[in-house]
Amino acid sequence: MTQESNMTRPTNFNDNAHPAGKAGDFDFLSGDWKIQHRQLKSSNPDVWDAFEGEATCWSILNGAASIEELRIPARDFSGMGLHLLNQEKQVWSDFWVNAKSGALLAPVVEGHFQDGQGVFVSEDLDGEQAMQVRGVWDNISPTTCRWQQATSLDGGKSWQPNWLMDWVRVA
Repeated sequence: MTQESNMTRPTNFNDNAHPAGKAGDFDFLSGDWKIQHRQLKSSNPDVWDAFEGEATCWSILNGAASIEELRIPARDFSGMGLHLLNQEKQVWSDFWVNAKSGALLAPVVEGHFQDGQGVFVSEDLDGEQAMQVRGVWDNISPTTCRWQQATSLDGGKSWQPNWLMDWVRVA
């Protein structure tokens, strides 16, 4: 898999011109899910690891927050995603907690929904090199959705996908 292949090109994220986040943007995620993961195993863009997971998600605070409990039984892994709407900024913030550490992981990822996609971007470091991390929610329907993550070492000019999650709702 090469850069951008099998990855939707998200709407451009511009902090000064984003659409207003609103309560209920994450309501699509509420319920129980089976998830097919594909995670890049190395810097070689053709070496991927595939595995199954599951999640249970809830919308709370009248849609201004969403909780995602992710479980990967074969790897004895669980974690929690917390999506919070900053009402003042009208921007969503994503936080992640690995159950083994019990601590919120940095950096916070901020984003918004537009044209059927949720685009979330953060700044991070790869060693000492500046890096952007982008997560995209797309293919959202009543029974499916996809989350995909990519990184950029060139300020967002090109992206290397490193994790794809295809979600299917459990009946």
